[in-house]
Amino acid sequence: MSTQSMIPFHKVVIIGAGISGLTAAVYLQRSGFQTLVLEKTGGPGGVSTSWKQKGFTFEGGVHWLIGAKKEIPLHQVWKETGALQENNPVYFKDPIYTLVDGDGTMPLFRDLHGLETKGLRDRIALWSLRFHLACFKHFHQPISDMRGLKIRHPKPFSIGEYAKMLPAALITPFLMIRSARGYAKRFKNKRIRALLAAVVEPDINALSLIYTLGTFQVGDSGYPKGGSLRMAQNMAETFLSLGGEIRYQTMVEEVLPDENGWAVRAKGEVLKADAVVISADARTAIDKLFREPLQDGWAQKMRKGLRTTQCMFLGVGVNADLSAWPRSMQIVLPRPLKAAGRTYETVVVNNYVNEEGYAPEGCSVITCLLHGPTYAYWRAAKDDGSYQAKKKAVMDGFLEIMGDMIPEIKDAVAVTDVATPLTYERYCSTFEGSYMTDWPPLSRLYHAPVRYRKGLYFTGQRTAYSGGLPPAAQSGRTTAQAVCKDFDAEFVGH
Repeated sequence: MSTQSMIPFHKVVIIGAGISGLTAAVYLQRSGFQTLVLEKTGGPGGVSTSWKQKGFTFEGGVHWLIGAKKEIPLHQVWKETGALQENNPVYFKDPIYTLVDGDGTMPLFRDLHGLETKGLRDRIALWSLRFHLACFKHFHQPISDMRGLKIRHPKPFSIGEYAKMLPAALITPFLMIRSARGYAKRFKNKRIRALLAAVVEPDINALSLIYTLGTFQVGDSGYPKGGSLRMAQNMAETFLSLGGEIRYQTMVEEVLPDENGWAVRAKGEVLKADAVVISADARTAIDKLFREPLQDGWAQKMRKGLRTTQCMFLGVGVNADLSAWPRSMQIVLPRPLKAAGRTYETVVVNNYVNEEGYAPEGCSVITCLLHGPTYAYWRAAKDDGSYQAKKKAVMDGFLEIMGDMIPEIKDAVAVTDVATPLTYERYCSTFEGSYMTDWPPLSRLYHAPVRYRKGLYFTGQRTAYSGGLPPAAQSGRTTAQAVCKDFDAEFVGH
């Protein structure tokens, strides 16, 4: 009898085929659980996905992948789940961003080369930045195992690893009380300030800025070929190859207790299971997926304290070759862009001209995320019937300014697409259409528990850190371990 056949089989239903749901699914299926994934849309990935319009591909998810470097512990999770394979090798761009303004261009390299400026104040600020990055040189998100878990391939986290990360822990309080914008203001040079503002959302805490810059400096954070969708498809195919099942176009309407476990109602059918894993947005789930909204203390805190990160996504397919322009640009606009009641003086534009298959030959794709809390604006526009007109106005304003900054775009636009927070809400059921939890200075993150009770679990961005692909993968793995522990099954990583 094989080792696999000796593992007890329990049926698990996972709600959502995003990165966290697929991570949990792969690990649970490999650990002997017959696993079914229910996904409301027609494909995998959740908010980390891309889509095609008239031959152009719009990347709506990953811009860089932490754990792309083989030496980073998270890399093994991406390999174990099938996210990274031979079909999506990673490209490590350098410079990270290039500033484009009235004075020309200025690159931000991984090693910060070229940021040396005149003046004592900026020399001190640059020294401080290099010092903080040095403190994070050995920092990484730990991949550890749950206590008391039966596990075939344990990942012990040594005291030596903790010791190497101690410098990062010591400066974390200093970074947590400052915003990324406030940290950048330490530089007198406005061009350096603008470059640093491109790395993370300026209003979140400076810890996120230093941690992200640190991943670039150690040679991590690359872009996998095929982007978000290829990663998600790889994970889904890995799960299916292990004998799992995915039902697309299947929206779960309710999670309900069953005499022998739990059950979900989807498309009028009740599916019973030993365990249910909610990979859908936990903030939405606590109000929408149960007959009575959950009233536990953590749920009440999430309702009161959760702050969301929202954006408008702009995608443009261009019948022109933009290979002369940088891969990722922080553009200082010649005049402000007004969109959804907000004003933008700079925008980050990603240029996918060199990505194979993203555009027809000789053509290009650019995308832009306009961050800000615009959900209420777009909800009101939907209610009063002005939604489509206002979406068009945002794109028209963007193209008018981009045409002045990037002349090749003028009269060459082939296709455009605008996604608002309502788009994210419609497709992914995310609360307020957010793609992650906001983490400003001095704020607390309100998490859903991985294990709500035996047989019912949460995973995803609302259970760990503030959001993004690394917490999604980590939470999926942790949730799979919690299920294994509850049902006395051996956790099999690879």
